Amino acid sequence: MSSKGSCAAVALMMLLFTAPRLGAQTEWENPLKIELREGRPVLGMTVTVPSTDVVVQGCSLGFDFLWIEMEHSPITLETLRDMILATRGFSTMPIVRVPVNELWTAKRALDAGALGVIFPFVSTAELARQAVAACKYPPHGLRGSGPGLAMLRWPAPGGYMDFADKNVMVICIIEQAKAVENIEEIAAVPGIDVLFIGPSDLSFSLGLRGRQDEPKLQEAIAKVIEAAKRHKVALGRTASPSQIPEFVKQGYQFFQAPSELGMMVTGARPYLQAVGKDTAAPRPRPMY
Repeated sequence: MSSKGSCAAVALMMLLFTAPRLGAQTEWENPLKIELREGRPVLGMTVTVPSTDVVVQGCSLGFDFLWIEMEHSPITLETLRDMILATRGFSTMPIVRVPVNELWTAKRALDAGALGVIFPFVSTAELARQAVAACKYPPHGLRGSGPGLAMLRWPAPGGYMDFADKNVMVICIIEQAKAVENIEEIAAVPGIDVLFIGPSDLSFSLGLRGRQDEPKLQEAIAKVIEAAKRHKVALGRTASPSQIPEFVKQGYQFFQAPSELGMMVTGARPYLQAVGKDTAAPRPRPMY
């Protein structure tokens, strides 16, 4: 064998012995956590209709996550389970807004396979700590052990418990005047991934009846932004497509897009207008 041939053979042998074995995997990490850590924005579609078809379409469109709405929709635990299983094979993460910040509500969502929980009305540091504890197993938290169904969605090779403690996200909604008063203490709680501003509820809490252009509301929001940046916690909020670039400049990363019903209205209206049938426009109608 020539010296060239010998060198090639040695190089091939070295490659075979040093290359990763077929099937070897690096430790998986929640892509939302990666994106937020690296400073990139993420966008989630709100799901209010209990439908696996809606979930599959949302995943197919390429949303980073699904905001599965259990506070303001009739989605039940049974349908939630089916919806979460429908995300298998997609990179879209299933995140659930529970109706109330309690251990058992988060436990039911997580055991169904959610990889994050959105907690409403987090107005104190105590409630923020409760939210974090609900999403982690002892000794890091208070989540009860019963992951059989969650493991079907997330069959982690190293075991589900450690996987969940590393990858489940905690999103706390700041939507009350009291929360703004306590924002420094809330933002300092370890384990919070996102502080999400609920501008509508916050406006109502400030006595502004939902108005978004009031200086009082903007001052409150600015206080939340400052605290989140100071404590290095990602910021989130609702936004329209035209607002997102400016909000990104302000430091927001975690965005909630409208629901499937809202998108249906947006998509249908141009067609209806084209034939003079803009039935999506609000009209007076009997309440009962």
